[in-house]
Amino acid sequence: MLAKRIIPCLDVDRGRVVKGIRFLSLVDAGDPVEQGKRYDLEGADELTFLDITASSGKRAIVANLVRRVADQVFIPLTVGGGLNTIEDVRAVLRAGADKVTLNTAAVERPELITEGAEVFGSQCMVVAIDARRKNARDAKAGWDVYTHGGRRGVGWDAVEWAARAEQLGAGEILLTSMDRDGTRDGYDVELTRAVSNAVRIPVVASGGAGKLEHFYEALTTGGASAVLAASLFHFGQYRVGDVKDYLRGRGVMMR
Repeated sequence: MLAKRIIPCLDVDRGRVVKGIRFLSLVDAGDPVEQGKRYDLEGADELTFLDITASSGKRAIVANLVRRVADQVFIPLTVGGGLNTIEDVRAVLRAGADKVTLNTAAVERPELITEGAEVFGSQCMVVAIDARRKNARDAKAGWDVYTHGGRRGVGWDAVEWAARAEQLGAGEILLTSMDRDGTRDGYDVELTRAVSNAVRIPVVASGGAGKLEHFYEALTTGGASAVLAASLFHFGQYRVGDVKDYLRGRGVMMR
């Protein structure tokens, strides 16, 4: 069994880390460079940097800010938001990212996943899927895919899209439950399990971490390879080491 990973996420808007609930009501959560340094020192396995309004606002990602963060961390850095071409991907990788995430661009032009995998390798290409339940009370109804920072539904089934993304060359799926994002009610374990069962590549569960038990559920029952969290770390409820110690204590193999 591969060791599991803990990944803090920096949702960045206009150069600042922000956090909201279900993609709305954003509040400031600090400076991305300082936050990145802190998580590196705390023992995070990776760091994810998402320019959350780049696609909806049609802005290019700020490579200079990515470079500043990359210069301060010594763990793998995944960067996403507003990447639409191979040139965009190349610029971010040159700025210091180890992997990129594609969401809106991957839906609008799925062949970009394949192009990126052929040029940079599948290990660099992460497809981010923002998913919302079709029926809030019934997971069996499935999940819809959303783009543009959760603003636009595309009518695709999230599990089917994850499987197709793998076939196109994605090396990892970053799976966010829009229903649970920022609520601290726990990951959508049914969603995570459904996608994990549909693909062979790693799945990173995102959206809803609030208690230590939630991480355990996503990694075991949900079958995730890694768990991503933001507000719970940003506002000091837990440190990365707290989560790792808890998981190791329950028999989960950690990096």
